[in-house]
Amino acid sequence: MKKSVKIWLAILVVLILSGAVFVGIKKSQADIVTVQTGKAVRQDLTSTVTASGEIRPRNYVNVGANVMGRLTDILVKEGDRVKRGQLLAKLESVQAGADVNAQLASLSAAQAEVAGAEAALNAADESLRTLKASVDRTRAELQRATLDFERGQQLFAEKLIAKQEFDQRKAQADAASASLREAEARLAQAGAQRSQTAASLASAQKRVAQIQASLVRFKDVLNKHLATSPIDGIVTNLPVRAGETVVPGIQNSPASLIMTIADMSLITAEVKVDETDIVNINLDQVADITIDAIPNRTFKGHVIEIGNTAILRSTGLAASQSALSSQDAKDFKVVIALDEPPAEIRPGLSCTAKITTATRKNVLSIPIQSLTVRQKGDLLPKPKKGVEAAARPDPARQKELKEEVQGVFVISGGKAVFRPVKTGITGATDIELLDGLKDGEEIITGSYRVIRTLRNETRVKVDNRTEASNPL
Repeated sequence: MKKSVKIWLAILVVLILSGAVFVGIKKSQADIVTVQTGKAVRQDLTSTVTASGEIRPRNYVNVGANVMGRLTDILVKEGDRVKRGQLLAKLESVQAGADVNAQLASLSAAQAEVAGAEAALNAADESLRTLKASVDRTRAELQRATLDFERGQQLFAEKLIAKQEFDQRKAQADAASASLREAEARLAQAGAQRSQTAASLASAQKRVAQIQASLVRFKDVLNKHLATSPIDGIVTNLPVRAGETVVPGIQNSPASLIMTIADMSLITAEVKVDETDIVNINLDQVADITIDAIPNRTFKGHVIEIGNTAILRSTGLAASQSALSSQDAKDFKVVIALDEPPAEIRPGLSCTAKITTATRKNVLSIPIQSLTVRQKGDLLPKPKKGVEAAARPDPARQKELKEEVQGVFVISGGKAVFRPVKTGITGATDIELLDGLKDGEEIITGSYRVIRTLRNETRVKVDNRTEASNPL
């Protein structure tokens, strides 16, 4: 064999061996996954819930029309401060005013009749007292005349007085008796007249009470033509003008609303919190509120009300009042009182609230993206070759193997080992660990695609240089 052939054969053998070695190395590295890692560290965590809404006064009243009529006067303008009971607007009230005046005139006449009846009753009482005195005097005279007549009878029987004197005493007694009967008759007549006068007075008083009741009703009708402020506050909405006609009792109609009075002493941010976050909201939790119209400023507040009724995000109606699918996204109303609202704040301004639901100091934490979920069956070692599965698998065992476990992958011996963990509150980028890891342990933090598909006991290679360039 020529020397050149031997050389080429040697080169070919070397190439074949090199290729075999290269293929073997590549094959051995085929199941190695490149990952990025981090460590469980201790830090302060704050859990927040972010929700958007608008600025609203805690108490506001829509002043509507109580009667149908034309607005004749509007005595305030939007932005004016008003006091409770202050007159805001007037409606046309010609007929109602006339009815009140008519009732006032009738009341004056009835009161005059009562005054006349009271005067007549007083006169009757005075006359009755006089007649009673006359009856008492006449009765006393009759008693004296009777006694004198009885003594005269005794003396006349003993023939001590003349018959003329006896007859005179008898005539005086009869005259006194007649005078008493006459006085008693006048007293009875005066009593009857007093009873009649008292009845007339009672009737007149009843007419006064009836007219007064009618006057209250007509005054109430007249007052319904006057719009007054029910609270101290600011006029925040004035949709009507003088000369327009307003109509009562029609909801959501511009013609039924005269103006809105808002009590600006307590300003709130009314926000809608997602149903998944509402369980973390409690009363008196602090919040940071930002208002779109007032940039670069943050205002402090605290939760004062938490809604109990779910509101459909698509319609804004209560879930219990809607016929739409229960699968629609839902929110809950949360009211936050601003501790120091700015002077330039206005109802209706859009705002965003960050409610602090929990804080933890110096707790063990890991990046949120490192947390993953696996089924229990995926964590078991693969069965050895030649070992056959049971002919009839146990349903309870199969159900148990499908249960999900929350955990992270820890670097151990060049492999990714799944470690179940218990978590606490969630911060902006990190989550609290309650159990499962120790301070400083190295865990896999990326990429997201790797963590989602990584299997337990997979060999890995750490390359944190690729984390910035390929976060997924």
